[in-house]
Amino acid sequence: MSSIRVRPETGRLYLDFYYKGVRCREQTSYMDMPADRRRAEALLRNLQAAMKDEGFRYGDFFPESPKAATFDGEIHKRRRSPLFRDFAQTWIAEMTPQWSAIHLRTVREVMAKNLLPRFGETSVSAISRADILAFRAHLATLRGYKGALSPSRINKIMCFLRQVLNEAALRFEFSPAFQGIKPLKMKRSDARPFNLAEVQAILEAVRPDLRNYLITRFFSGLRTGEINGLRWENVDRERGLILVRETLVIGKLEEGTKTERSSRDVPMLPMVQAALEIQWASRDPACPWVFPTRNGLPINAKNFNNRIWLPLLKQLGLPARRPYQTRHTTATLMLGAGENPEWVAHILGHANTQMLFRVYSRFIPNLTRNDGVAVAKLLESKLSLEIAAPPCKPALLENLPTRP
Repeated sequence: MSSIRVRPETGRLYLDFYYKGVRCREQTSYMDMPADRRRAEALLRNLQAAMKDEGFRYGDFFPESPKAATFDGEIHKRRRSPLFRDFAQTWIAEMTPQWSAIHLRTVREVMAKNLLPRFGETSVSAISRADILAFRAHLATLRGYKGALSPSRINKIMCFLRQVLNEAALRFEFSPAFQGIKPLKMKRSDARPFNLAEVQAILEAVRPDLRNYLITRFFSGLRTGEINGLRWENVDRERGLILVRETLVIGKLEEGTKTERSSRDVPMLPMVQAALEIQWASRDPACPWVFPTRNGLPINAKNFNNRIWLPLLKQLGLPARRPYQTRHTTATLMLGAGENPEWVAHILGHANTQMLFRVYSRFIPNLTRNDGVAVAKLLESKLSLEIAAPPCKPALLENLPTRP
C-alpha cells in the first residue's frame, strides 16, 4: 500500500511505499498544498509504474537516499547473472558424475518439459518468489497420463528448480527466492503386504517358469531393480548369500545401489536357497542373469507388472498391488516372526530401524511393545497385590438428597 504523508515538523510531503518487501519513506521537496500534493501523486504513480520494470533503479528517483546503494547493488548483481537455461546446463554438467542414469534422465526430462519453457530466457536472479508460486499453481492445473499431476510429481519438479536457484544464489550473491516455500503435503503410500495365504495362492497359480522368481522376491526383500538385475556372479551358493551390488535401471545394469546401505549381503532363507538351486540346475551357462526371460534378457519390470502380475492378482480375486509389495511382505513376515529389527533393517538395506517402526508397526503390534503385555507381565512378577473393588457404604448413599 503506497501513500503520501506529511511530516508535521516541516510540513513537507513524503512517499510511504514498499519495495522488495521493505518499507520505504522518502522525502520530497513538496509542501502540503493542493498543487504540490498533485505533483507528489504524479511522482508516486510514476514510481509505482517504474518499480514493475526489471531494470528499475532506485537511485533514479531518490539519488540521495541511503537505500539506493542497497537496492541498486542488487540490480547490478541481477544484470550480471546468467539466463536460467545457461546456468541449468552448467549445473547439470557439474552434477552428472554423482547421479545415476535414471536420475539424470529424469532431470533432463523435467528441464525440457517444465522448467526451460517457463524460465529459460529469464536470468536466475530475476526469478521471484511470486514467479515460483505462480509456476507451482500452474503445475497443479496440468494433467498427466493418470490425471492431474500429483503433489509428489509437483514437488519433484519444484525440487529441481529449487536446487538450480539456490546454487545460483550462492554463486551470484543474491537472495534465494525459494526461501520459505515449503513442499506440498503428500499422501503417504501405505504398505500393503500379502499374508501367507495370499502368498501361497500366488505361488501356486503363477507360471512355473516364474515361481522361483516370486519365491525369491517374497522371501528376500530385494527391490525390483536388484532382483531383475541379479547375476549369478553375485549369488554365493556356498555361503547362502545374495550379494546386492548392482541394480537394473531402464533396462541397463548399473554398478552401485539406491543408497550406500543398499549394498549388502542378504542371507538366503531355505526356500530361497532351494529356488535358486533349481534355477542354477536349469540355467543357460551363457546367460549371466539369474532370472532371464525366454529370450535371455533380464525381466522387464513394466512388462512383468502389466502382463503377468496384475492379471494374476485379478485371477485370484486379490486387490491390485505393485510387485514392490513383495518387499513389504518380507519385512512383515520377518518382524512378525520376532526377528531382530536391526537385522531386518540390514536385510532390507535401510540405514536404521526408523522406517521399520514407522511403516510396519501397525502390522506387528509387538514390534513397538504397544499392546501392554510386557509391562503387565513385569507387574505380575514383581508385585503381589490383591486388587478388589472398594467397599460400598450404604449409609452414605442413604443420606444423599433425593430428587423431588
